[in-house]
Amino acid sequence: MYKILLSDKYLKKEKSFIKKHPDFKERYGKTLLTLKANPQHPSLRLHKLKGTLKEYHSISISMEYRIVLDLIITDKEIILLDIGTHSEVYK
Repeated sequence: MYKILLSDKYLKKEKSFIKKHPDFKERYGKTLLTLKANPQHPSLRLHKLKGTLKEYHSISISMEYRIVLDLIITDKEIILLDIGTHSEVYK
């Protein structure tokens, strides 16, 4: 199992995301459980980002929403950085 770390900034964004999209609460929870168990699971569509976010990865909650994360495999830690649509994240 991987350890999920959440910054205060992420927790604030997460709360806002769930408030705006209550229909995604269950799917979001399942996404985090899958991430903890196996970050390489195909349903997450884990991929390295490009451009200004090139040091980070992204996983999908749905085709519209994603989570940007810092994946530290050696320590089995995953740091969640941002959540939202592809156009909202880290802008």
